[in-house]
Amino acid sequence: MKITQNIGIINAMIRITCGLTVLAWSTSKLVKRPWRSSYLLMAMMGAMKVAEGIVRYCPLTALIQSADYQNGHNTNRNTHNDHASPDQQQNHTHTKEQKQNLDFSDF
Repeated sequence: MKITQNIGIINAMIRITCGLTVLAWSTSKLVKRPWRSSYLLMAMMGAMKVAEGIVRYCPLTALIQSADYQNGHNTNRNTHNDHASPDQQQNHTHTKEQKQNLDFSDF
């Protein structure tokens, strides 16, 4: 089974950096107070972030993307065309009723 990567390289580097920081912090705290289970939990969460960064796959991101796909939202759709001429760009003024029906994929 091939796992497709769903996070970018910069996101992966940030996850690895933050994960190693949390892992080092929680390990140092765990050495001083080994009876505290919260430090062990933080160490596991830091290790999970490091692993996500290395394999460039986040299960939570995949879950959100699959939910968006099942709801009919196309996350790759770009409604703002920055390269279009002013007469080709859409007017994005919405009425009060339309604003209530907007979601973040409209921006």
